[in-house]
Amino acid sequence: MLSGFTGWHALVLLVIVVLLFGATKLPGLAKSVGQSMKIFKNEVKSDDNKSDGKATPPADGPQADPTAPSAKP
Repeated sequence: MLSGFTGWHALVLLVIVVLLFGATKLPGLAKSVGQSMKIFKNEVKSDDNKSDGKATPPADGPQADPTAPSAKP
């Protein structure tokens, strides 16, 4: 798919992006893309933990502690 993509293509693409967005908006754009990638990675990691069975159970209410002594007389 990208077998013909060379360094010149990347340079032309970079010039087009700078012309479209302007040099002043590019740092903000890069920051938002970085934050989005960070959120995406965290979500993928949490989904992997859920599928492995390592996720903590939902906190629906108080959970019984199996190591606590029984309160029954």
